[in-house]
Parts: sequence; structure tokens; C-alpha cells
Amino acid sequence: MTSTHAFWLAGRRATGETTFDVTSPWDGRLVGKVSVPTEAQVEEAVAAAYAVRDEFAATPAHIRAAALDHVSKRLAERTEEIAQLISAENGKPVKWARGEVGRAVSVFRFAAEEARRFNGGEAQRLDTDAGGQGRLALTRRFPKGVVLGIAPFNFPLNLCAHKIAPAIAAGAPIILKPAPATPLSGLIIGDLLAETDLPAGSWSILPVGNDRMPALVQDERLPVISFTGSDRVGYAIMDSVPRKHLTLELGGNGAAVVLGDYASDADLDWAASRIATFSNYQGGQSCISVQRVIADAAIYERLVPRIVAAVEAQVTGDPSDDATDVGPLVSEDAAKRVETWVDEAVAAGATLLAGGKRDGASYAPTVLTDVPADVTISCEEVFGPVLTVRRVDGEAEAFAAVNDSKYGLQAGVFTHDLQTAFRAHRALEVGGVVIGDVPSYRADQMPYGGVKQSGVGREGVKFAMDDYTYERVLVLTGLAL
Repeated sequence: MTSTHAFWLAGRRATGETTFDVTSPWDGRLVGKVSVPTEAQVEEAVAAAYAVRDEFAATPAHIRAAALDHVSKRLAERTEEIAQLISAENGKPVKWARGEVGRAVSVFRFAAEEARRFNGGEAQRLDTDAGGQGRLALTRRFPKGVVLGIAPFNFPLNLCAHKIAPAIAAGAPIILKPAPATPLSGLIIGDLLAETDLPAGSWSILPVGNDRMPALVQDERLPVISFTGSDRVGYAIMDSVPRKHLTLELGGNGAAVVLGDYASDADLDWAASRIATFSNYQGGQSCISVQRVIADAAIYERLVPRIVAAVEAQVTGDPSDDATDVGPLVSEDAAKRVETWVDEAVAAGATLLAGGKRDGASYAPTVLTDVPADVTISCEEVFGPVLTVRRVDGEAEAFAAVNDSKYGLQAGVFTHDLQTAFRAHRALEVGGVVIGDVPSYRADQMPYGGVKQSGVGREGVKFAMDDYTYERVLVLTGLAL
């Protein structure tokens, strides 16, 4: 018998009146049953978070930091167990799942460090004008209120960590809604938070369905919303609550540019290997996976066969096998959508160089060239193991091709030229530019987010804390400065 997983209501374990099943996208087996909060329990969680907001904001930094350190250490201790759980509910190859746990360990550690140094205050002399004589301004940051964190399925542990850890570090209560397809990893964080001394009510993890999200979004007691997911849902949230503070991480169609100076055999082997790996890791279900390769004509003919060979070398299959590079997508419907988009591109004239086959929820790593600009896969985020390769003439055309997208999350530029790197940083309409590698690199302490339809605001622990708080100035009068 599979046990029913409780949820976390105001810091305590609770169960509702109904359950739903979490199943493996690889083989359909039951991974776990999850209890669903009732409307009354959701209200209790929100009311508790709202009631404790002033107390939590005033909680000493050492208490918040100790709790975050505890979660970090306990995640590390349970790495293999949690990695197996991520792999089971998400379909992510277990070797990538272990990496995700390691990243979450770091996120909570970074948050503990930031909690200790955040809000230290900045003093500013105001006697630079005569009217400010004897006055000093002291600026500190205070939480905007309770945070509603809405997490996606593709990183079911680490992206929950990116909602919870900065909120606790900043002293902001949080209600976390994990993705319905992958709630078990997020609930694990509750197991560990429950072992700490954080105030009751300062956190809840509620596995409610997406149909119940609008009511939470509209609740005036939740003034801050951090959402990771599709641009369609993210902007619907923004339109529905224009006066709330939103952090939206909405994905992209990441471009890897390979310029003409990146021309040695070693250069091209490295670029092809990185492109193949990071167009397919997590089954391509990453906002910064490589979807578009933009290659200078000078190296195009030498690069493409290397990419195809590296993609075909990706090991597909059972995500619980340590040898597997590419597992299934999160559902068969997701794989069918990818199949439809690839078939559309091929019918419109694209050339299929590798892959292009679906088996249930799995889709073979795929390479396309000569893809028309107006087909879906050229314009939208594929969120699957598919990449397109395009030939361009020179840097200017390459950078224009990157910018020819409604998205702007991150871009990678393979070049050895420092001046080119700075030109890329200036010219590319994205939130992050990675030189010498794919756009898929993310360090969890750096600012992370996009422009255009890739969202607003920034994640990364310190930067999320800034988003969750505001500056308040204290002016002291009559001082001998």
C-alpha cells in the first residue's frame, strides 16, 4: 500500500478530505497519494501567515539563518532518497536529480548566509544641504507581506527552494503551491522546516489544483507573488492583479551562438558536446535549455555533424538508471505536443537530422535544420528535447537572430574574443549572457530572470529577497555629525 502524503498547514502536518495520485511518467506506476487541503484549510493557512507577518519580520536573523542551515544540511543527508523521489515523480534521470538536490542544498545555505547580513542598514548624511543640517537617514529593508510562491514541475525541489528560502531569509511568511504533477519533492522541504524553530504560521505547503490558484492570486492578504511557469499563465496573473508585486520567470527559447573564431577541432567538439547535453537534459524541460543553435557560416559545416553525433550519443531510457541521459517528458500529452510541433516543421520544409520519434511520454533527442521562421517551433518554447540549427553570416546577423524572439531569458555565445563578449552583453536582449558555453548555465546565487516575454523581476537568493522587501527610511534629527 502506498501511504498518503500529508501537506503542511501553518507549520504542522495536516490532511484534507480527498487525495490525488502522483504517477511516474516513465512507467505509469503510482509514486504516492497526496492529501488535498480543503477550502477551510487553505483559508486557515493564509490567515495564519497574515497574522504572523509582523512577528516573523521581527524574528532575529540567527533564528531564520539556523532554520535555513538546518534544511540545507538535512537535504544533503537525504540526497539519494530525494533524488530517487524527484526521478520517480518527474521522470528526470537520477543523475540530474542528484544535481538538483545539490543545488537546493546550496540555495538554503546561500539563504542562511544572506539572512545573517541582510538588512544591515545604510546611513546617509543629509547635511549636504543647509536644510539637512544635523540629520542622518538610515535605510533598512522590510518585507512587503506574505509571499505566494507558485512552483513548476521541471525542478520540483530546487524551484520550490527558490521560493521558500529567500522568503524565510527576508522574514516574509510564505504559502507555497507546488506543481500538481510533482508535489512530493516540495513537501519534503516541509518535513525539514518542521524540525526548526520558525514561528507557527510562517510557512505552509499546499498541494492544491491549478483551478484553485486564482482565488489565492486574488487574495489581498498575499501581496507578493513569485511564479515560475508559462508566459500565458504568468501574464494572466499579472493582468488579474496589476497592483500586486510580481516576480515572473516565464521561460524562453534559449539560443547558443557559435561564432567564426570558435574554429579549432577542440572548440567545435566542446560546443557540440555542450549543445547536445543541454538541449536534452531534463528532457529539454528547462527554461534555459538550448533550443536554437545559431552558427556562423565559417564553421557551420564542421559543427552540424558534431552536434548530430553528440545528440545521437545521448542515452535514453529508464530515468532510474545511472547511465540514462534523457528520460521521459512529464506526461504523454507533453510528448505529443512536441511531436506535433516537429511534424509541423518537417511538413513546412525543415530537415530532420536526428530523432523525431515519440514512444509514450518519451521523445527522441531531435535536431532540425532549415526550419521556417513562422512555424511554431521557431517562435515558441518547445520544452522538449529538440534543437534547431541555423546558419548566419557574421556576428551582427547572429546577434539579430538571437533577438528575433519574443523571449529573452539567457543566451550563450561561443567566442574567444573579449571585445565580442562585451558587445554581446550590450546587444543581446536577454537577462543573462554566458560566454564560452550554452545558455543553460545558472548559478543559484546570481540574478536570474529575463526580459520581453520571459518575465519580470529576478530570482537568485539575494535578488529575490530584494523583490520580497522594500526600503524604508528613518530620518534622525539633531545629531552632531
